[in-house]
Amino acid sequence: MIERIETGPRMSKIVKHNGTAYLCGQVGDGASVADQTRDCLSRVDALLQKAGSSREQMLQVVIWLADMADFAEMNAVWDAWVPEGHAPARACGEAKLARAELKVEIIVTAAY
Repeated sequence: MIERIETGPRMSKIVKHNGTAYLCGQVGDGASVADQTRDCLSRVDALLQKAGSSREQMLQVVIWLADMADFAEMNAVWDAWVPEGHAPARACGEAKLARAELKVEIIVTAAY
């Protein structure tokens, strides 16, 4: 069984299947990559809760940065947010994001 949550014409914010929750990519508001990362992660928290999951149940995270020069600044926020002992498998790369003002996008897959 597949459950889709907050489904629109283009995408669902969450898709649940066989004990796994797939979250759509999250971006955040703010002037700096740290501000955007904090806001983005608060949105991830809300979606994880809605999916019946949590930070401790994250399996994999893919992070896209508009500029890899922001890697350390993003990681400072990430490191404070991710629960100790529950770090997911993670990848981070540079990509042109959907809007020029976006600096980071985070995609999460978690168990529930």
